[in-house]
Amino acid sequence: MRIDLNSDMGESFGAYTIGHDVGLMKSITSANVAAGFHAGDPTVLRETIRLAKTHGVAVGAHPGFPDLAGFGRRELHVTPREAEDLVLYQIAAVAGVAAAEGVRLQHVKPHGALFNMAVKDAVLAGAIVRAVAAFDKTLILFTLPGSEILKAARAAGLRVAAEIFADRAYEPDGTLVSRRKPGSVIHDAQTVVTRAVRMVNDAVVVAIDGTTIALEADTICVHGDTPGSDALAAALRAGLEAAGITVMAIGRL
Repeated sequence: MRIDLNSDMGESFGAYTIGHDVGLMKSITSANVAAGFHAGDPTVLRETIRLAKTHGVAVGAHPGFPDLAGFGRRELHVTPREAEDLVLYQIAAVAGVAAAEGVRLQHVKPHGALFNMAVKDAVLAGAIVRAVAAFDKTLILFTLPGSEILKAARAAGLRVAAEIFADRAYEPDGTLVSRRKPGSVIHDAQTVVTRAVRMVNDAVVVAIDGTTIALEADTICVHGDTPGSDALAAALRAGLEAAGITVMAIGRL
């Protein structure tokens, strides 16, 4: 068995430090780099890509809604054209800086509310897919198994990676439990590792109501802004490898 391990990164900006990027780079295989809309700034963007290159971590664009105050986790209602353009803009920003550093973009992963809304909204999902395809149809789109965006990406001929979340609780329909609800984020490292190994080996997860649901698993996300995320990622990688699972960047699978 093989799996990619990704994290959202480059989310600091100006005088504000968010996340544990330096520590996380030692464990992850793919970095989702913010482009300044929900977090990040030009200097942080370039430094994050340089850090990923140093550690041999693949780089992807992490586009979100233009919502620094809400960290991109508030639902914004934009037109399909606006959604397509803001995603394309952010992909181009990350890819451009990556190219300047001699790094080729591997993937695109929408952030926060943009990601969650596109799980069920076929129109928004289509706009995101068009943006990715317009920039580079060889990019891999990270998205939730069974989602509208995964269906749209496959219909458009894009490469996809079904993403699972070892540190997030699931609803019975396979969507993530809202962060507004208690228990939505799992902090115990051993629980996270145990869930992740089962998700990869058995392609199932236990939902918040106790039911067991099936899911695809190509890449696992560790949220960079979660307290102790660097230690969690290290424990997760060690646990996966101890279970005989190879951890490597999705583009190399």
